[in-house]
Amino acid sequence: MASSTVEQVQFPLLQHWADYIYRPCTIPYRFPSDPPHQATRTEVLWLEVFRKSIPSFRKRAELDDTVADASEKAEKFALRYGKILDDIQSNPEKHGGPPDGILLCRLRDICLREAGFYDIFRKIKDEENAKAIKLLEHVVDTADAIKDDGERIEHLVKGVFSGNIFDLGAAQLAEIYSSSGMSFQDSFEKLLPRPWVIDDLDQFKQKWLRKPWKKAVIFVDNAGADVVLGILPFARELLRRGTKVVLAANNMPTINDITYEELVQVVSKIKHVSEDGKETFFKVDARQLMVVNSGSDLPVMDLTSISQALADAAEDADLVVLEGMGRSIETNLYAQFSCDSLNIGMVKHKEVADFLGGRLYDCVIKFNEAIP
Repeated sequence: MASSTVEQVQFPLLQHWADYIYRPCTIPYRFPSDPPHQATRTEVLWLEVFRKSIPSFRKRAELDDTVADASEKAEKFALRYGKILDDIQSNPEKHGGPPDGILLCRLRDICLREAGFYDIFRKIKDEENAKAIKLLEHVVDTADAIKDDGERIEHLVKGVFSGNIFDLGAAQLAEIYSSSGMSFQDSFEKLLPRPWVIDDLDQFKQKWLRKPWKKAVIFVDNAGADVVLGILPFARELLRRGTKVVLAANNMPTINDITYEELVQVVSKIKHVSEDGKETFFKVDARQLMVVNSGSDLPVMDLTSISQALADAAEDADLVVLEGMGRSIETNLYAQFSCDSLNIGMVKHKEVADFLGGRLYDCVIKFNEAIP
């Protein structure tokens, strides 16, 4: 079991402009002029989003065979978290409020752990990782068969979107997964056509083709197809073009996000080590691929609270990639960095789609080039 005690520091590549204040919240739930003890319309909207997640979390908890009396404890979790959401709606300053996405995610995980659950998605993560690893060679071969560099980059970006749909934190997707499963190839073929709601793909391609980065830090998201079939082929292309890659994964379990320990295991399975000790990832030198513990225990990301290990690894990076709806869109879409940055993920909440002016399952690829 991973330790929850990881020294927390600020991400070193956050921008330090005098007039810039980093806030890990893209959608403002309230404004200073709003009455402090009365829930705003946006707070009520998002409290309902989290309330709708309770049945799928409860069902997953009931199936956790590592916990005795799981059904009884799952009910305890559901009642407790539902009561907390009701309390916050009646008075937004309760339970550490006013609420935002980070607080509501943290409270849900606290309720699960207080009820006796540590990782209710562990079994499904293991199953999906194993299935995705079997498909990885075909995904890599398909990308490698695209000889035009720009077209191959676009293909790999679409692969990231296709994998990112494996998100059991979104109630509607959790229901779809439970009833019929999810297919990476099917998701790829059904991606919404460009232009996407935020579409900087062409700018990103042009920068990459003009000059590869020296070092990229990638904040990964979900287990299974997301990290294995989406992020790893993307990271492999960075490696092939001469970029060192740091993959940052969670310290503690949350939803179906992959943890540091799980990602280390996955990477060890897909690496090939020759007799002379050389590590390759499907014929690409993998010695410059590093996996680090991000220090996070949430499906969203507060970059003022990361591990010292990640801070050290990121110090000399010139590209930051935030992937997934929680880390990339809901909390860090407007984050400013001292280097190039890429926000990439699929929109899986209607509320986020409405805020952005896009469609459900729309795609976001936001590229910011550093100002010299």
